[in-house]
Amino acid sequence: MTTNPKIDSILDEANRLFLKGKLSEAIIYYDKILEENPNHISSLNNKGYALNKLKNYDAAIQCYDHALRLNSDDLSVLVNKISSLRKKGDFTEALNYCNAILKNNPNYNIALYHKERILFSMKLYDESIVCCNKILEDYPRNIDVLFDKSCNFAMLSKLDEALDILENIIMQKPEYKIKAKKNKSFENLANNLKFQKLIS
Repeated sequence: MTTNPKIDSILDEANRLFLKGKLSEAIIYYDKILEENPNHISSLNNKGYALNKLKNYDAAIQCYDHALRLNSDDLSVLVNKISSLRKKGDFTEALNYCNAILKNNPNYNIALYHKERILFSMKLYDESIVCCNKILEDYPRNIDVLFDKSCNFAMLSKLDEALDILENIIMQKPEYKIKAKKNKSFENLANNLKFQKLIS
């Protein structure tokens, strides 16, 4: 693929702004590239990601859909689309995309991570735990996934399992006390002495 030095330098500037958190300014630069080349996949993907961060999920999904029409197998774009769908609350569609990716890449942990969170949002806690366990086979100390697993157990009223995992997490990362305190999953543990001790 031939590179265009002008587009490359605009893309560098766009990405620099994006990394500094100047998302709206970055989008202006991605748009400049897309004016010249409407099918520039990495600009479509990055613009979508910036829009997603700005919580403009519909516009983000439009960018991803355009990119996927050009390359339907682009995993980065697919994962970003799943993220926007999940945040927008389109859980069924997001789950379908996860399953499509995992059919060909069963150990693709980013898709599994989105899937366990989507299943949690759909109140499918046992299925979410299965996904958590699959990720933990490769990354047994992944704190975020362990935390999600603990939340699932709490929602299933398997309080001992939830608390054992949470204790392990807080021993490693005390800042998770605040996260546990604020998380609605643990509301039914509010009067539990072990829970109170863990978050105090």
